[in-house]
Amino acid sequence: MEPPAAATDIAVRSYRYQGVEMRRLRVLVVDDDPGLCELVRVTLDVEGIEVIAAHHVVEAERHVTDPVPDAIVLDIGLPGIYGLFYCARLRENPRTARVPIVIVSGSESTEEGAISAGATAFVRKPFDPLELLTVLERAIGIAPLGRAFDAELSEAVTGRHAQTVGKLVELGMRRHDDLEQAYRRTIVAIAGSLEYRGLETGDHAQRVAAYAMRLAVEVAPALTDDPGLEWGFLLHDVGNLGLPDRVLLKRGALTSADWQVLRQHTVIGAELLASAPLVGERGLEVVRSHHERWDGTGYPDGLEGTAIPLSARIFAVADALDAMTSRRAHRRPLRWDAAVARIRAGAGTQFDPDVVDGFVVCEPDLIAIRDRRLDDEPGEPGASRLVAAAAGGYAS
Repeated sequence: MEPPAAATDIAVRSYRYQGVEMRRLRVLVVDDDPGLCELVRVTLDVEGIEVIAAHHVVEAERHVTDPVPDAIVLDIGLPGIYGLFYCARLRENPRTARVPIVIVSGSESTEEGAISAGATAFVRKPFDPLELLTVLERAIGIAPLGRAFDAELSEAVTGRHAQTVGKLVELGMRRHDDLEQAYRRTIVAIAGSLEYRGLETGDHAQRVAAYAMRLAVEVAPALTDDPGLEWGFLLHDVGNLGLPDRVLLKRGALTSADWQVLRQHTVIGAELLASAPLVGERGLEVVRSHHERWDGTGYPDGLEGTAIPLSARIFAVADALDAMTSRRAHRRPLRWDAAVARIRAGAGTQFDPDVVDGFVVCEPDLIAIRDRRLDDEPGEPGASRLVAAAAGGYAS
């Protein structure tokens, strides 16, 4: 005997089991996160429970009384109205006064307020969806839901739970991939915004990040396990957005005061990204320290040798390579072999000698990256004077 299938139409309100008409349970989920609503729907689907999703209170009001749901899952952080206030309002309505309400929130401190507002139970985000199922079972008073039949049906439902776990894993992976792509597009757009202020060539950020990732694989492959590393590579110069145009876009010679301002871009960038968990510690190290020098004469902290984070030492070489071989408003690009010669000459003064050794080993791959990006993503030269390194003036 197959267990009841989940409703795909709101009008389907019952099913037959062993000749008996049985009402299908209905749960209203009120949350402005469509992904969470889908996660709950997939979880309850295995029990034949119909899930109605509402992303704001106005939408929820259309589903709370006609017909009245068997339970409500209510998020606190709703747009336009505080979830606890709405919970109290539902309790004042005679038709929903006795409906089980499960409050979900990312803050454990709101549990007491949720119970005071009339909630039946409280579940903290992020939650195990099967945990929510158990809470709903207890709140509605049927435990376990969908398994209050015979042994044959119970065994079948257990099998469907295995299918649900697979669905949840698939959904989680899909959401993770979608979020990852969204994050990448956002970060690339932020990095690309430098171009719109005339601060970079169009594909500088992505090209130099590709150089740096390949070099990291050569020098310290364990670093590449941290996804924040690449975000730091892409956003290394985001602090330039906080600098005044009068200095950043200056056409003439830079004064000592101008240089002091320009060198603040590393500190500004690190402060801007400090609260972005996606970038993480490794990414922040790159943003703050990619202009430090092996001999201790760099900025902003004057770090020397191995006191400079390895991620920043790796990026310094990749950044200098791209800066020297890219066209800038105030100079022509160097030939590739000339840039390589300057990097090798800078080993032990500007650059970590071990990183330069790794650079020499993987140079053919870096050339391939350059050629591929030139073919796939051509960029027009920007009109800018970027922050240069103290030696040679060739780091962006």
